Formats: sequence, structure tokens, C-alpha cells
Amino acid sequence: MGEQHRRGTDGDGMRERKPDMGEQGKIQSESNTIHVGEVTRVWRMFRRNRLALVGLAIVLLICLLAVLGPRIAPHDYAEQNVRNAVHAPDAENRLGTDQWGRDILSRIIVGSRVSLSVGLVSVLILITVGVAIGAISGYNRRLDGPLMRFVDIMMSIPGFFLLLTIVALFGPSLFNTMLVIGLTSWMGTARLVRGQFLSLREKEFIEAARCLGVPGWRIIARHLLPNTLAVIIVQATLFMSQAILIESSLSYLGLGAQPPMPSWGGMLNQGRDYMRQAPWGTIFPGLAIFITVMAFNLLGDGLRDALDPHLRGR
Repeated sequence: MGEQHRRGTDGDGMRERKPDMGEQGKIQSESNTIHVGEVTRVWRMFRRNRLALVGLAIVLLICLLAVLGPRIAPHDYAEQNVRNAVHAPDAENRLGTDQWGRDILSRIIVGSRVSLSVGLVSVLILITVGVAIGAISGYNRRLDGPLMRFVDIMMSIPGFFLLLTIVALFGPSLFNTMLVIGLTSWMGTARLVRGQFLSLREKEFIEAARCLGVPGWRIIARHLLPNTLAVIIVQATLFMSQAILIESSLSYLGLGAQPPMPSWGGMLNQGRDYMRQAPWGTIFPGLAIFITVMAFNLLGDGLRDALDPHLRGR
């Protein structure tokens, strides 16, 4: 009886004790503290980069202009005044007027809505598709080969010519531009996410989750995706600039936003015939594109340096 009692006691001692409610709250509190500390560390690393702070300030300013839009524009962006056509910058029209007498500053302010909306929606589409395909390919060995061959096929097609073909088939519009840019640009994100998943799926904590019988979708959602989030954020920020350039190129060719909605690429196209007598019609929209793209690139580089664990000590 003493032997059995001792065995029973030893067996009970070897059983895993479940944490009570107080310990669970303490664990949750420590987890939240770690999360807050990580955010603080990223911000501390980010603000060391002066150029990244400049990029962030410019991006926030452009977003503010896009949100307020016509409310802060000095003139109606669609109002024509032929008598004041191709007028040089002055106190009334700070950046001059175009060939129809429309205020260029007002059209640049309202045009920021087009560029940012196209970039944001395109990024959401490509991140959704790219992350989904990359996650499935990186976690499921049986689907990895077929999915990557499909990605290789898509990447072998010239992207800009594919854009032109699709827009020409379905017609030029702002919605089609957003959709086409997102659906033809997800391949790089898929390969990037797949590479991250391949390096993470052999880690000890993933193997432990598998041994405990955790479903695959839960492992992806709770363990793999959070550890890939930094790479996805940087990819999304850097592609914003690329999406703005693509939209400007399509609008320049007349395949983007249609009149009377102003777009920076469309303004370049409209002002190219008057470059000698009215260079402000192309200089200022071109500067808007350049500054916006540069700001997103600086912001993306700063986020990459702050989120990359290999650069923490630098």
C-alpha cells in the first residue's frame, strides 16, 4: 500500500499543472509588456533614421491633402477659364494654369487622391493574394511545386505589357487600374512570404505545435504569419511607390483615371504640348510624383532597417 501510495504521489507530481486564472493573467500581462517593448524598440530604431522621418512626414502630409482634397484646394479643380489659360504662377494661381485655365495647384491636390487610392487598393490586393499563395506554398510541401511553377509563369510575362493588354481589353477606368495593378504584381510578395515560411516551418516551436496536434491553419495564423509581418509591412510600403509610378504611366497613356478626374500622369500628358511656353504644366505634376515616390521609398527603407533583427546592433 505504501509503495502504491508513493507511486500515485510521484505520478501526480509528474502531471503537468494547469495555470490558474491569476497565472494566466500574469502571462498575458507579460506578453503585452513584451509587445509594447518591441513596438518601442522599433520606433526608437526608426527615429534614428532622419531620412525615414522626412519620408514619414511627407507621406502624412500627402495623406492629409488627399483626405481634405477639394476643401483646401484654392479653386475648383474642374473649373475652366479660357481667358486665363496657360497663365504663369502668380498670387491667384500659385502654380499657374493649364491650357484650359484650370488651376494646377488644385488639380495636384485633388490628384493625390487618385495616386494614393490606386496605391492603397493595389497594395491590399497584391498583399492578400501574395501572402495567401506564399503561405500555402511555404507550408504545404505538396502544393509548393505547382504553385511556384504558376508564379514562375506569371513572372515570365512582361508586366507592363500585360497591364496595357488588360486595360485595353476591359477599358480605362480607375477601378480597372487598381485591380490590374494588384493582380499583376503579387508574385514577388508570394515568393518572399514563401521563403520566410520555409525558414520558419522547421523551427522548434513549429515542430512543437505540430506534435501537439495544432491544425495547420492555426499554425499559419498564430505562429508563421506574425513572424512574417515585418517583411510584409516593408514590402507593402515599398510597393506603394511602384504602384503610384505604374498608375502615373497608365494615366499618361490615357489608360488610367479619365477626365475630368485629375491625375498626375494625365496632367503630364496634357502639359507636354506646352512645355516650352508653359513648363509649369509638367514640372509641378512631375515633382509631385517624384516627391511622393521618394517619400514612400525612404519610409520603406526606414521600416526595413527598424524591423530587421540583423540590423539591430548597427
